[in-house]
Amino acid sequence: MAMTVQHFFDPATSTFSYVVSDSATSRCAIIDPLLDLDYASGTLSTDSADRVIAYVRENGLAVDCILETHIHADHLSSAPFIKAELGGDIAIGAEITTIQNTFGDIFNEDEGFRRDGSQFDRIIDDGDTFMIGGLQAEAYHVPGHTPACMAYRIEDALFVGDTLFMPDAGTARCDFPGGDAKALFASCQRLLSLPADTKIYVCHDYQPGGRDLAFMATVGEHRDGNIHVGQGISEADFVAMRESRDATLAMPTLILPSLQVNMRAGHLPPLDRSGRLFLKVPINAFGGPDVGPLAADS
Repeated sequence: MAMTVQHFFDPATSTFSYVVSDSATSRCAIIDPLLDLDYASGTLSTDSADRVIAYVRENGLAVDCILETHIHADHLSSAPFIKAELGGDIAIGAEITTIQNTFGDIFNEDEGFRRDGSQFDRIIDDGDTFMIGGLQAEAYHVPGHTPACMAYRIEDALFVGDTLFMPDAGTARCDFPGGDAKALFASCQRLLSLPADTKIYVCHDYQPGGRDLAFMATVGEHRDGNIHVGQGISEADFVAMRESRDATLAMPTLILPSLQVNMRAGHLPPLDRSGRLFLKVPINAFGGPDVGPLAADS
């Protein structure tokens, strides 16, 4: 096995994307690629995706697949842009339909929005195995942060999305629609039952305490030192901590545009009748007072 893992970091969203390649075949997978959005001006750009594309081309790689670990709430996916430039199937876990039904309702999508996952090229079930060149990959359904989260083990590397952060940061929140702290605890324990030398690559690092940027720790390091799910922490302790902590967290800045785009596999919503593109802002969709009296009469 000759596997290379190259990370790419976006400081605006504290997000990692990865290119995992097999040197024997020059085939690769791209994991959680990012599209840049300046929310204040409504400006999209492809700087982050361009860096990934340049790396793939400079190293003479061919893309087998673009793997999404989940429907991200803090950044937009650039999967369709990368597919247009490099090829590769866009893949996600089978519970995507749960997410599409939930957020299709929240954003009041009409019948033109398909809720069957068909925007994606490949739907992956728990336990599915597949090849990236000569590299063996296996999928793990790890609900909790969202109902549809997946982790992908490629040889001795495990890409966990938001299920786990670095050991000194713990785990992701569970208060988005469909999140479940008990389910997240079980998912973390499942992943931490893998061999101790398995390398866990995270999707975010917020650099607690101002430490240097980090993106990988072993299963053994998580077992020993993950502050949320390491040794000696019970399910009850975790759920109490997670629910208390989540109640203090603000919503991610890009949650509304991210969900609308990512539930479409990274495709933008349809143009309106004038040929312009808009994203919706559903009022109080994630809690808040009744503002019905403020609404204009129809």
